[in-house]
Amino acid sequence: MNDLFRKFANVVSHIVGTSWVFIVAVMIVVVWAISGPMFHFSDTWQLVINTGTTIITFLMVFLIQNTQNRDAKAIHLKLDELIRGVKGARTGLVNLEGLSDEELNRLQKEFERLHHRTNHAVNRVPDETKTRKKGRAPA
Repeated sequence: MNDLFRKFANVVSHIVGTSWVFIVAVMIVVVWAISGPMFHFSDTWQLVINTGTTIITFLMVFLIQNTQNRDAKAIHLKLDELIRGVKGARTGLVNLEGLSDEELNRLQKEFERLHHRTNHAVNRVPDETKTRKKGRAPA
């Protein structure tokens, strides 16, 4: 059942993400709007578009969420493989999805400090091109 739903969700997500489906949706709205005077802008006329869009939106949420979950999992696995394959990388970072919000915030602050230190160190290194232009050898 899961495999069937996955295949269905991927196909539907691909189809509804095309420009043609968007054009069809716009055309449906235009036809609905043009038909307003014919139905005297009645409550039923309004209910048709409201009900249709609500049902489609409700169902699409689940299809899109399934596709996004699957894509996110695939990206995480690819990144995990890269972390595992890089010598010196911290393999403890492989399962970050399982950490609490506090642990993720602590790790984020650690990377911000590392970025600040690295960025600060890069700014202190003299620019070799400026030194060469002045006729001096780089330090």
